[in-house]
Amino acid sequence: MKEKIIKIEDTTKSFESIKHIDEFGNEYWYARELMIALEYSKWSNFISVIDKAKNACKLSNYAIEEHFADVGKLSKRANKAIVTIQDFKLSRYACYLIVQNADPRKKNIALGQTYFAVQTRKQELSENEYSELSEDEKRFYQGNYSLNQAAKNAGVKNFDKFHNYGYKGLYNGETAADIAKRKGLRYRENILDNMGSEELAANLFRITQTESKLKRENIKTENAANEAHYTIGKNIREVIAKNGGTMPEDLPTPQKSLKELEKEKKNKLLK
Repeated sequence: MKEKIIKIEDTTKSFESIKHIDEFGNEYWYARELMIALEYSKWSNFISVIDKAKNACKLSNYAIEEHFADVGKLSKRANKAIVTIQDFKLSRYACYLIVQNADPRKKNIALGQTYFAVQTRKQELSENEYSELSEDEKRFYQGNYSLNQAAKNAGVKNFDKFHNYGYKGLYNGETAADIAKRKGLRYRENILDNMGSEELAANLFRITQTESKLKRENIKTENAANEAHYTIGKNIREVIAKNGGTMPEDLPTPQKSLKELEKEKKNKLLK
């Protein structure tokens, strides 16, 4: 059966528009196409990111060959010669690992991290497990992706800086790195996975209200978007204080992350 290629009306190189589906209904991406979507111009630079992602896959006890299938593609050179170039058929999880190890200075990396985090989380969990996540946790993943899209439309290019403006407003000057350090998290460990329901709710409110403000006020400059994110975060903090609530940085961090709980649940099922 001939493979289907999912296309969307948007002509930009979105992650959905370069997604492929094989005859068994499995979705995958080609590394060469993902490279362009993530704004890498040289394969030699991108292959080093793939190698890091492969190592992360191995350390997570997943079979590399199942997520990074080595495939070749025919390419025509300037002299009309046909050569085979290296490429990989990537699973969604492989793409997730790649964007986590990619250059954070590239504007599309933040969008890719959110997109593949949302979709990989759904893929990793069974329907029952995913349904057991709190509504705040589900909405946080989806909301963060929507906020990134709104921020991109507002002219944001440095997404790390944009998100830190929101955190600074809500957490009294703390950046994402400061929050992670205070919580004792490892490098690249997800802050979201280490929040309790009350802290998640405050951040969800920050995300949804910032997205709404960017769209409602038709904000079109990066500086204005950053300031809007900071203002929303600060306003939410002031409301928490006014109502005698606990500041987000003072809320307890769960003893076990969401991923650790998921892993324990899977291990119990295997016994």
